[in-house]
Amino acid sequence: MYKILKAEKLADKIYLMDVHAPRVASHCQPGQFVIVKMDDKGERIPLTICDYDREAGTITIVFQEVGASTTKMADLKEGDSFRDFVGPLGCPSEFIHEDLEELKNKKMLFVAGGVGAAPVYPQVKWLHENGIDADVIVGSKTHDMLILEKELEEVAGNLYVTTDDGSYGRSGMVTAVIEDLVKNEGKQYDVCVAIGPMIMMKFVCLLTKKLELPTIVSMNPIMVDGTGMCGACRLQVGDEIKFACVDGPEFDGHLVDFDQAMKRSQMYKSEEGRAMLKLQEGDTHHGGCGNCGGDN
Repeated sequence: MYKILKAEKLADKIYLMDVHAPRVASHCQPGQFVIVKMDDKGERIPLTICDYDREAGTITIVFQEVGASTTKMADLKEGDSFRDFVGPLGCPSEFIHEDLEELKNKKMLFVAGGVGAAPVYPQVKWLHENGIDADVIVGSKTHDMLILEKELEEVAGNLYVTTDDGSYGRSGMVTAVIEDLVKNEGKQYDVCVAIGPMIMMKFVCLLTKKLELPTIVSMNPIMVDGTGMCGACRLQVGDEIKFACVDGPEFDGHLVDFDQAMKRSQMYKSEEGRAMLKLQEGDTHHGGCGNCGGDN
């Protein structure tokens, strides 16, 4: 059992928990994720690691209520436990393996949309701890939905906050801030890392492609099983088929087919949709979920 040491509501339907998981904390890196399970019959839920403390043996997760399982999870309190807490899974962020001196010469921009602030935070924190400052744009629908502003402010070189309704910070989408920084303020970046809803990442990539700004995206929103078994996170990346949970979750955003990924994720939710995907994808379809027959 994995004990919850802290349970906090960050915003409407968005929660943070510190979980005692020493093995995971001792091995995880920014960009990776865990799979949590509340009880023997509970759903397996993949969640990006928001923070970790190796000495305390804790992992911080942030999640949003989107279905029955996460709604039940929101009811857990300090002192409760998870039945399973598996990780770290997925590949660490690419820059973890780069030469630090070369990395210090790079100008990096992180763009976080909504709950995407959670996986952005450990990456920017790691850079800050290694003497590298990165600019960060955080976008949310309203001021009340904004999360981790204080934490990001402490580790970012510059933090730019924008809200869709203009209730706090700048007004408008994150793409407007990117364009303003590059075109009007003369900012020059070597790489952009965008994490958030798929529709947000799609439009960030459309813009950064025009700006000739290499962009990395995290495709964690489409994961279901998290171990390469169910095939829900199948992606077209350039001319290759990838799976977000085992090949990612980070990919070259300019090569990701977002339209296909969004359409596929909606179809995968229904039995009829899964059957259609099996028919359309033929030999490249990856089953394992037990529902579409792709594993037979």
